[in-house]
Amino acid sequence: MSSSPRFTPASTADRLAPTVKTGVPYRAMALEVEPAAAPATPAPAPPAQHSARAFDSTSRDDTPRREPTPGVAEADNTPAVRLLSDTLREATRRNASDLHVEPTEHGWRMRLRIDGVLHAIAQPPAHLRDAFITRVKVLARMDIAERRVPQDGRLRIATTPGKFEDYRVNSLPTLFGEKLVLRRLDALPAALSLDSLGLDPAQRATLEAAISAPHGLVLVTGPTGSGKTLSLYCFLQKLNAESRNLCSVEDPAEIQLAGINQVSVREKAGLTFAVALRAFLRQDPDVIMVGEIRDEETADVAVKAAQTGHLVLSTLHTNDAPAAIARLIDIGVEPYHLAAALRMVTAQRLVRRLCVVCRTAAPQSAAALRAAGFSEDQLDGWHPYVAAGCDACHRIGYRGRVGIHQVMPVSDAMRELIVANAGTLSLARQAQAERVGTLREAALARVRDGTTSLAEALGATEVV
Repeated sequence: MSSSPRFTPASTADRLAPTVKTGVPYRAMALEVEPAAAPATPAPAPPAQHSARAFDSTSRDDTPRREPTPGVAEADNTPAVRLLSDTLREATRRNASDLHVEPTEHGWRMRLRIDGVLHAIAQPPAHLRDAFITRVKVLARMDIAERRVPQDGRLRIATTPGKFEDYRVNSLPTLFGEKLVLRRLDALPAALSLDSLGLDPAQRATLEAAISAPHGLVLVTGPTGSGKTLSLYCFLQKLNAESRNLCSVEDPAEIQLAGINQVSVREKAGLTFAVALRAFLRQDPDVIMVGEIRDEETADVAVKAAQTGHLVLSTLHTNDAPAAIARLIDIGVEPYHLAAALRMVTAQRLVRRLCVVCRTAAPQSAAALRAAGFSEDQLDGWHPYVAAGCDACHRIGYRGRVGIHQVMPVSDAMRELIVANAGTLSLARQAQAERVGTLREAALARVRDGTTSLAEALGATEVV
C-alpha cells in the first residue's frame, strides 16, 4: 500500500516572510516587541532584505544591553532616530512646550508651540513619517500595532549629556495616519516666586495674606493654558514646610514636588477628585490642592473642607474672578457655604514678552489708545512697542511669557451678595467699587511698561 505524502511544517522564517512587506522600514519592530519563546533548534537566517542590523536599530530600550533611559546619542543611528534627536534638541533650544507631529495626505509636518503659539519647523522627509512615529511610540511604551484608538504614554530622554527631559505623549488616529503631541514636562523654575508670576506689589500682598490663612478656599481661574497649575505649584512651594502636611490631587500629576503628597486621578479605577478629597480629610492635612473643580460632589467636599480648618487651593474655568462665584453656585454649592469658605479668587492670562533686543516703538493714534482702554492722562506722547524679530528671538519678536492677574479678595460686602445669590454683574460692580482691577487693566499696565505689545494685550483680554 502506498503511503500518503508526509506533511512538513513550514519553518519560522517561511511563516513570517509573507507577512513582512519588502521595503517598508520599521515593520520588523512589531515582531520584536512581542516576547517570544526561545526556539528548541537554531532558527534559520532571516531574508536578506531584513538584516540583523534592522532589528538591532529598533530594539526596545529595556533590553539588557541598553541603558534604562534612552538618549539621543544611542548606538543605533538610523535616520528616524537622528531626526527625533535633532527635533527634540531644537524644541529644547527654543523652549517649546509642545511638539506636534501631523500626518497629511502626501507627507507630514512638525510644529513647535513656543510661548503659546505654533511655529512650523523644517519640512521632514516624507519617507521617515512612519518610522518616526513608531520610534516615539516605542520609547513611550505605547502599542505600535494599535493605530485605531488614541493612546497615552510617557518617555524620558537625554537631550544633552547629563540632562534628561520628560515628555507626555498622546496619539490620535486621523484620516491620514496617527498624529502625535509630545508635551514637555519641565521641572519647576528654580526662581519660581510670586514676583515671577507677574503680580504687582498690591496683588502680591493680597495673595500672600490669603494663602497664609489657616483655612479657606482660594481659587485660580482662567482658560486652559493660562498658567493656573504653575500658580498653584508656586503657592504650594511657598507653603511647603516640615510643619505642614500638604496633599494634592491632579489629573494627572505631571511634575513631582518634594515634600508634597501627590495623587493622580484614575477614574477607571474609581479614584476621582471627590474620592481623593475625602481620603485626604482622613490624612490629617493642613493644605489641600485640587487640580480642578469639575462637578458638584468635588465642589461640595472642597468647600466643606475649607470650612473645617483646611486651606484648599483649586482652579476653575471661568473668564474672570467674579464669574467663579456664579459658577460654583450653578454647580450646586449652597451660597451660604460658599460665602463662609471662599477667601480669594484670582483670574489670570499669559501674554508674550517682547524681545528687548529688537522691540521698536510704534506710534498709535490717540483714538486707538482710548479704544483699547487707556485714560487721557496716559496719552502724554507715549507710544507702545511692537514686535520686530531678530536672531535672539528666532525672528519671532517675543521671548517668554508673563502672567496678568485679577486678584479679588472676598470682603464682607461680597459675602452678603453671595448669600443673596447675586448675579455676576452685581459681584463685578462690587469688585470694581473695592478697587479690584480687571484683566484688561492689568494687561494695559504691561503694555505701558513695555513688557508686551498692544496686540497681545487686546488678544488675551476683553473689555468688561
